[in-house]
Amino acid sequence: MTTTSESLPRPAWQASSPAAVRGAPWHTGLLAAAIWLALGVLVLKWPNKEVGFSDWAYTDEFGYAALAVAALLAVLSLGGRFTERIADQLRPAGLWLVVLPLLAGIWEVLTAKLGILPTPFFAPPQSLIEVYAEDWPRLGLSTAHSLRLLAHGFASGAAVGFLVGVWIGWSRIAGYWVHPVLRFLGPVPASALLPLAFFFAPSSYAAAVFLIGLATFFPVAVLTWSGVAAVNKSYYDVARTLGASESFLVLRVAVPAALPQVFVGLFMGLGAAFSVLVTAEMMGVKAGLGWYLQWSQGWAAYSNMYAALIVMAVLCSGLITLLFKVRDRALSWQKGTVKW
Repeated sequence: MTTTSESLPRPAWQASSPAAVRGAPWHTGLLAAAIWLALGVLVLKWPNKEVGFSDWAYTDEFGYAALAVAALLAVLSLGGRFTERIADQLRPAGLWLVVLPLLAGIWEVLTAKLGILPTPFFAPPQSLIEVYAEDWPRLGLSTAHSLRLLAHGFASGAAVGFLVGVWIGWSRIAGYWVHPVLRFLGPVPASALLPLAFFFAPSSYAAAVFLIGLATFFPVAVLTWSGVAAVNKSYYDVARTLGASESFLVLRVAVPAALPQVFVGLFMGLGAAFSVLVTAEMMGVKAGLGWYLQWSQGWAAYSNMYAALIVMAVLCSGLITLLFKVRDRALSWQKGTVKW
């Protein structure tokens, strides 16, 4: 008896792969449209519970926005070949388009409609619309300052970490003297050095850049060193046989072979940099998302705090997606052999 691949049970990871999601039935869009429609009706027809003030602003706008999303999803689902291209792009997110209005409805009921979650610690979704509509200059300026600070700190830390990692992985002298120091001091959290950084740095901005760079430096350096040290020695022997110089071995053999590990370090460094970014911006800087969080907490403006957290999440997710694009481009020659 022979067993074909079609008769074998599909692994769980294949069932949840993007290809499986793309095969979702077309009526998923209508289901999502119906739930968004129910959310809009709930927001508009169920009166808000008054708690210490007249009403939540932008309630009607939130309800009409939900109705607009419902109408758009219905058109995309029933548009046939005219909307097929857009519907295909949204189909992988079909289940999220069903879950998001459900979560938003529960959030709305527990806050604005029933007042079960106490104010001002918890606010309904329309309060975020109010923050983005009315406080966007301050929030946008803080986002721009955070991006500038993150770019300076992450770029400097990644560059130094990459160079040190290659140096340790290639040079026996550096491996003997620098590697133990890196392993001893590297695991120390960058935020623990915050008092020293602000004491020695000429400005609060320089101290913040140093802390973010330090948080990025350690994972990039360690994983770059690991990648260079793990290169197969036969690659060097073949290159030397063909007359390769020392610089050629480093730049054209060791570094390309270590790039997968380097990108792992960059991903880890980016996450660490975001963590230190908030801490650094809460100490002495005049703008930034960390400063904005501290300011909103001081004024008990928790809606502003939640809005800033969402901006940070979108920002971090976008940068990680961009880093994935760069990785796929840089490692296109290794496509099919690198999987992580």
